[in-house]
Amino acid sequence: MKNKLFLASVLAFIMISSYGQKSYYFQTKDGAISGYDPVAYFTQKKPTKGTKEHSLVWMDATWYFSNEQNMTTFRDDPEKYAPQFGGYCAYAVAKGYTTKVDPTAWKIVDGKLYLSYNKSVRVNWEKSIKRYIKSAESNWPGLAGLE
Repeated sequence: MKNKLFLASVLAFIMISSYGQKSYYFQTKDGAISGYDPVAYFTQKKPTKGTKEHSLVWMDATWYFSNEQNMTTFRDDPEKYAPQFGGYCAYAVAKGYTTKVDPTAWKIVDGKLYLSYNKSVRVNWEKSIKRYIKSAESNWPGLAGLE
């Protein structure tokens, strides 16, 4: 009886501890990047919707791909293709907070994918990309709960 009570207490603690924690990667009901294929930004040079037939879970987020090859490419090196700052808006992270993104407001800088809240925010972010990336890199560990 004591073992069952102990086990129930441990399970309750784990459930309470994980309740309300956000995933490292931003996702909507449609998955990470709202269901867009992260590899396509690099290979097709445009946002491309993924499909349920080509999906996988990585870092507690569901990622969708437009084809089998992109899914395999991501699976083999996800950190190369996943968006920076957990897929949250790069400009917002630079300013010290997180917010959702528009998957069509994107830019690849030095081989890394960055997403923005919308295209207007991306234009503003592009005015000083290097400074904003540096600031976001400084802010991200605290925002992601890594500190």
